[in-house]
Amino acid sequence: MAVKVRRQRPRRRVCWALVAVLLADLLALSDTLAVMSVDLGSESMKVAIVKPGVPMEIVLNKESRRKTPVIVTLKENERFFGDSAASMAIKNPKATLRYFQHLLGKQADNPHVALYQARFPEHELTFDPQRQTVHFQISSQLQFSPEEVLGMVLNYSRSLAEDFAEQPIKDAVITVPVFFNQAERRAVLQAARMAGLKVLQLINDNTATALSYGVFRRKDINTTAQNIMFYDMGSGSTVCTIVTYQMVKTKEAGMQPQLQIRGVGFDRTLGGLEMELRLRERLAGLFNEQRKGQRAKDVRENPRAMAKLLREANRLKTVLSANADHMAQIEGLMDDVDFKAKVTRVEFEELCADLFERVPGPVQQALQSAEMSLDEIEQVILVGGATRVPKVQEVLLKAVGKEELGKNINADEAAAMGAVYQAAALSKAFKVKPFVVRDAVVYPILVEFTREVEEEPGIHSLKHNKRVLFSRMGPYPQRKVITFNRYSHDFNFHINYGDLGFLGPEDLRVFGSQNLTTVKLKGVGDSFKKYPDYESKGIKAHFNLDESGVLSLDRVESVFETLVEDSPEEESTLTKLGNTISSLFGGGTTPDAKENGTDTVQEEEESPAEGNKDEPGEQVELKEEAEAPVEDGSQPPPPEPKGDATPEGEKATEKENGDKSEAQASVCRASVTRFGF
Repeated sequence: MAVKVRRQRPRRRVCWALVAVLLADLLALSDTLAVMSVDLGSESMKVAIVKPGVPMEIVLNKESRRKTPVIVTLKENERFFGDSAASMAIKNPKATLRYFQHLLGKQADNPHVALYQARFPEHELTFDPQRQTVHFQISSQLQFSPEEVLGMVLNYSRSLAEDFAEQPIKDAVITVPVFFNQAERRAVLQAARMAGLKVLQLINDNTATALSYGVFRRKDINTTAQNIMFYDMGSGSTVCTIVTYQMVKTKEAGMQPQLQIRGVGFDRTLGGLEMELRLRERLAGLFNEQRKGQRAKDVRENPRAMAKLLREANRLKTVLSANADHMAQIEGLMDDVDFKAKVTRVEFEELCADLFERVPGPVQQALQSAEMSLDEIEQVILVGGATRVPKVQEVLLKAVGKEELGKNINADEAAAMGAVYQAAALSKAFKVKPFVVRDAVVYPILVEFTREVEEEPGIHSLKHNKRVLFSRMGPYPQRKVITFNRYSHDFNFHINYGDLGFLGPEDLRVFGSQNLTTVKLKGVGDSFKKYPDYESKGIKAHFNLDESGVLSLDRVESVFETLVEDSPEEESTLTKLGNTISSLFGGGTTPDAKENGTDTVQEEEESPAEGNKDEPGEQVELKEEAEAPVEDGSQPPPPEPKGDATPEGEKATEKENGDKSEAQASVCRASVTRFGF
C-alpha cells in the first residue's frame, strides 16, 4: 500500500503542474483583454472600459465620480491629478495647469497662445526655439511642453481604468475635437506614446457621440435615411454635426446600420469657459468696488484670489441655469476679507450677450457643408455641459425652428461610450454587432508642384499645378495614388491644405501654416537611366489618410513597362516590383489591402484646378484606392511608428491582351525638407 502511494505522488505533481500552467496561460490571456476609451474634454475627462463580463462601463475615479477634472499640479517631487489637483489650484495656481489642450500643436506666435496667456496670466510660458512652440515654466528646474502634460493625464487615465478593471490596459481609443488639424492630432498621438498607450484610433468626439446614439437606437434605423443634428457646446468649444443614419448592404454581413457624417460646423472658443471667465471678471469688479477707498490691491493681481473666483464662477454658472439669481460668496477671498454678492441670471446673460449671438453660427456652417436645409433635419439633439444654459437653448431653438430640442442622450458620457464601443470593435478580443462609421474630412488636402513646359518651340515657362487629394467632407479612411507622368528627373512637390475659405480670418490665424510638408524626390533620373528600353508609366506617390485622420506618404515609386511575347500557357500579368520608402512624417509601415479593408484600385482622372489647366496629354493621373464598407464595424489600428520600412510592393492584375506586360518599379527616395508644424 505504501509503495502504491509513493508511485502515485509524482503523477499528482505532474497533473497539478499542468493545471497550474493552464491557469497561468488563461490568466495571462485575460490580462490583455480589456480596452479603454478616453473622452478628453477641455475641463474634464470621462474614461470607459470594456472587459470580459463588463460591457461598456464608465470608470469611477478615486473619489467615486464618473468624470475627472483635466488638471495637473506639478511640484518638484510630486504630481497631483483630478480633484486633488483642483484643490491645489488655490494654494499653488502657478503650478496647476488646466486647459493646456488649447496649446497642442500650436507655434508660439499663434493667437491662441496669446489668448491662453491672457486668460491665465499666472502661468509662465517660455519659447522653445527648436520646435517653435511653448513650454510651461514651473520653476527654474521644471518645464514641460503641453504634450508632456497631456501624456501625464493620459497615463493617469490609464491608471484609473486599470484600477477599475483590475487588470493592465494598453489599448485605447481617444476622442479629439473634429476641428483638430494634422499638427494637433499628431500632438495627441505623441502624448499617448509618452503615456505608453497603444492608440487604436483617434476618433472625433462628435463621431463618437453619433456612434453612441446609433448603437443604443439600432432598432430605429432602417433603409430610409434619417438626418440628425447634434449640437455640442462644451467648456472650450462648440461643434454642430449633421449625421445620416441608414441601413446599408455590406459584403459579408449583409444589411447593417451606418452613420455618415454629412456636415460639420464649429466655433473654437465658444463654450462654458468663456462664460465663466466673464463671470469671474464681474465678480472681481464687485469685490474691488466693495473695497474701494481702502487703498486695497486689485484682486486681479492676486493669482490665488483669481483661482477662487474662477471656481466660484463655475459654480455660479451652473446654479443660474436653474435659478433666476444666486448669492456668490467666498470666505477669505483676499487679505482675509470675505466676499459676498448677488448675481442674477439677467446680469449673466447681459455679460455673455455677444457669445449667445454666436450660437447659431456652427448650425449654419454644418448646413452649408452638408448642402442641406433645416427642413431635412428630423431632430436636433443637445450634447455638452454648456447646453444646459437656458439662454443657449432659447437661441438655438429659435435658430433651428423646431418645436423642441432633443435631450434624450447623456450629454456628458455619450462620447466616452461611443469611443469605447469603437475600441471593442477594433480589439481582436471582442466581437460586437457591426456598425459602419463613415467619417468626413474637414480640411481638404492637395498636392502642388511646378514643372517646365514648352508653350512654343524654344520657349519654356514654369507652370504651377494643384491636385486635390482629399476633398472637404469626403470620407476617410482612404488611400490615394497620384501619378506624375511628365517628369524624368528629380523634383519636389508640396503637400498643403486646400481651400480653407469656409474659415473666418481669426480661425485662419489660429489654424497656422497651410503647408504640411515639402517632399524632395531623389533617384528619379537614375531610374530612367536604369531602364532606358522600358516605357515610363510615371512616378507614383501613395498617400494614406488613416482612421485617426492622420496623413502619411507611404511610398513613391517610378514605374516602367515593356511588352514581351506571351506563350499560350502563361497568363498576362502586371507585376509591380518596388520597395516602400519612409513615411512622410517620420516613417511607418502600411497594412496591406486586405487588412485595410480597401477595394481594388480604381482610377479616376482629377480635373485640373481652376487657373491651372494642363495641356492635352499632360494631365496628372490620380488613382483612388476606394475604401470598402467595413463589415465588422471597425477599422484596423494605425501602424506603429517605426524607422524607414521597405516591405515588398503591391501586385495587381490586368486583363489578358495576348501580350505579357512587365513593369519595373524603381524606388525614388523622398526627403522631407520642411514641416508645416
